[in-house]
Amino acid sequence: MSTGKVLLGVLAGVAAGALLGILFAPDKGTVTRKKISKKGEDFKDDVKETFNEFIDNVTEKYEKVKDDISDFTEKAKSDPEKGGKEAKTSRA
Repeated sequence: MSTGKVLLGVLAGVAAGALLGILFAPDKGTVTRKKISKKGEDFKDDVKETFNEFIDNVTEKYEKVKDDISDFTEKAKSDPEKGGKEAKTSRA
């Protein structure tokens, strides 16, 4: 299971637990609604932060792969004999 799915599951569990705790608390309706609204905002912020971290991670990996491919093509252009052999062996 990926880290993103686990983290999202944990965040959803925490939000559900907090919501149930608030709903069963002996407060007035207005206070309870304010608490629910606050918890919803907190959850939204957590999800947004997790999503941004995920996007940063994917972008970083994409850039690394792009740089590796660029290095490989430059190497192949500078030494076609060696680059061709590496390309053949990498396809196998």
